[in-house]
Amino acid sequence: MDQIKKAVVIGSGVMGSGIAAHLANIGIPTALLDIVPRALTREEEAKGLTLEHRSVRNRLAQTAVQKLLKQKPAPLTEKGNLDRIQVGNLEDDLDLLGEADWIIEVVVENLDIKKNVFEKVDAHRKKGSIVSSNTSGISIHAMAEGRSEDFKAHFLGTHFFNPPRYLKLLEVIPTKDTLPEVVAFMKQFGEDSLGKGVVIAKDTPNFIGNRIGTYGLLVTVREMLNRGYSIGEIDSITGPLIGRPKSATFRTLDVVGLDTFVHVANNVRDNVEDPKEKAVFEIPSFIQKMVENGWIGSKSGQGFFLKKGKDILQLNPETLEYEARQKLKAPSIELTKTLKSTEQKIKALAYANDRVGEIMWVLLKETLLYTAEKAYEIADDLYSIDLAMKWGFGWELGPFETWDALGVEESVAKMQAEGAAVPDWIIEMINKGHTSFYRFGETGRQFYHNGSYVPVEENPKLINLNYLKKQDRVIKKNTGAQLIDLGDDVACLEFTSPNNALGMDVMQMALQAVEEVEKNYKGLVIGNQGKNFCVGANIALMLMEAQDDNYAELDLVIRQFHKTMMTLKYSSRPIVAAPFAMTLGGGSEVCFAADAVQASMETYMGLVEVGVGLIPGGGGNKELYIRYLEKLPAGVSVDLTAVTNEVFRQIATANVSTSAEEARRNGFLRATDAISVNGDHLLHDAKQKVLTLFNEGYKAPIRKKIPVSGEEGYGAMIMGAESMRFSGYASDHDVKIAKKLAYVLSGGRLPLGTEVDEQVFLDLEREAFLSLLGEPKTQQRMQHMLLKGKPLRN
Repeated sequence: MDQIKKAVVIGSGVMGSGIAAHLANIGIPTALLDIVPRALTREEEAKGLTLEHRSVRNRLAQTAVQKLLKQKPAPLTEKGNLDRIQVGNLEDDLDLLGEADWIIEVVVENLDIKKNVFEKVDAHRKKGSIVSSNTSGISIHAMAEGRSEDFKAHFLGTHFFNPPRYLKLLEVIPTKDTLPEVVAFMKQFGEDSLGKGVVIAKDTPNFIGNRIGTYGLLVTVREMLNRGYSIGEIDSITGPLIGRPKSATFRTLDVVGLDTFVHVANNVRDNVEDPKEKAVFEIPSFIQKMVENGWIGSKSGQGFFLKKGKDILQLNPETLEYEARQKLKAPSIELTKTLKSTEQKIKALAYANDRVGEIMWVLLKETLLYTAEKAYEIADDLYSIDLAMKWGFGWELGPFETWDALGVEESVAKMQAEGAAVPDWIIEMINKGHTSFYRFGETGRQFYHNGSYVPVEENPKLINLNYLKKQDRVIKKNTGAQLIDLGDDVACLEFTSPNNALGMDVMQMALQAVEEVEKNYKGLVIGNQGKNFCVGANIALMLMEAQDDNYAELDLVIRQFHKTMMTLKYSSRPIVAAPFAMTLGGGSEVCFAADAVQASMETYMGLVEVGVGLIPGGGGNKELYIRYLEKLPAGVSVDLTAVTNEVFRQIATANVSTSAEEARRNGFLRATDAISVNGDHLLHDAKQKVLTLFNEGYKAPIRKKIPVSGEEGYGAMIMGAESMRFSGYASDHDVKIAKKLAYVLSGGRLPLGTEVDEQVFLDLEREAFLSLLGEPKTQQRMQHMLLKGKPLRN
């Protein structure tokens, strides 16, 4: 295979249109095809259309594409990507199949319908094109029956998880006829181009993720009913407490939809032989009743939970009535607050002698034993299973990593004492003296496989900072950040403070990093592998200092922040920022100070300080203004007032991008900045960017004066703020903040077009920031954000 230049998606439901959107996001022109409607809608009849009209024949795909613009979370990284999607139908547009390098079937989960679709595909596809099914569990081999040899050689399952843009897992399921080079190509294409975590699965019911995930969910329901726990109690302990998503168990089922969950569970039940296994996949009667009632979760407005006003109620499985939500309270939960790692927390909870320990142990035991029993039936190795559960279900630790956390010998002894049957291969592993599924060897991380340990094979574009730290690659560190050697004479500045918030310790390490890199390295990457790149400055610290009237200390902090950003900006070595996820306030300002940005596709950038009653305080006002000036074509007269107005709008509304592409459109990224589709490759891509800049003979930027909009620009911005107040969209305090912001962006009371040094902006920014920090209403906003996690309008 060479590459995928064009694709066709057959089936325009939520999943099909979502896959088409993701292909459009990565730049692949895609045709979205569906069946021809057999009846007119009322709107079509009113327009006098017939069933032969092209818009009627393409209606299903066209409607699906229009819905992409309204869906949340957004399937498109940028609305303009919609232009890459062509709509059609399965009668008039079969010729498009002959142009495609990849054809993906995403129709209803019915084997006969799928086989009928593939018969058409086989007749019209070009030789060598890849064909795949997005089925969540129907046999891939069965679908390929009766097809041509070339079709079979290029056919496989490609199971995306919903929503395709956001969920990382892509299960690739080959058949016995699939060419090895097709499987290898799809794995690499999936990782490098689609940005997915690819796991090779065997052609068994529900493959890996849904097989283990559904089993775990059903065991949880069963044990909850048997042991008298409530839905709220279970969700309070099966979420972040054990490294699982906030949606835990029952909220996850509400989001997925009970109709979907029942279908997935029935697929396993109907396709396995073991009566015991069939019994586990039987849907409990109360869930069947919920489905009959239409209580299928979020999409119907109620499921296991129901929101009434501000209250969230839980369903009582016995009475099928809603009641106040309960949370489980036990000594072991209090104990976990003193523990740092998820591994420690899981072990403490599972072995606890209280109500949490009782249910946690049995849930983990049942899921781990089932996973071990099915491991080599559903996957080639245990590592693939761990990846599938982490990428598809958001588990921090996969099943076998969880088992290591419990202690393999200790947990197996307890299981056997309780009469559980532990798979022979695990007993053999322990008898050989191997007491964990993973270990670190000379070649790095290894996992147990067929009697010995083998290296974890990872994409060469994956850089894992934790593994580098275990190899003594830390150059220097303090309480808020550390400098790590990435190899090839490139260093990485990693933030390690809580939420990667910026404090004096981070600033100090950034300055030391520049000094070290200028002496001994080719360049610097600023990046980390936390939950978010950086959520901004440490507002708790600033609020505390402001309430103590310690403005001399705050003045020093802001000066230090400015000094750090300017040192980064004018370093003699190239610096590349690698933002991802939340990159807010000071996080965006760090990116502005870098020579280039290599952003993850899922980067949400914004200067959000007005939400806590402030304005950006790390040079962000100046730098966003400079970026807007840079976007303008050279040699044309510039309307500085219009430029400052647009920058003012971005900051005053605390606008946050929903993707890196949108951040570029908002002016936060330059045209020359790059985007990594696969977040796991971000540090590698940023490192390569540093090396490219160095090898091209990098020179530090020359400090230039900046033209300002002055009094004229200030007046225009204030007029906009006052109109917002007049319309009821802005409070008096909002306008006070807006006036401070406008004064900074305008460069002060100067004539339009006056050129000033960057320090003028920084001094104005510092004065405005300190002034707002002293405002009681700003302090109320900061307090509210710290307590409630959302902005206060006052």
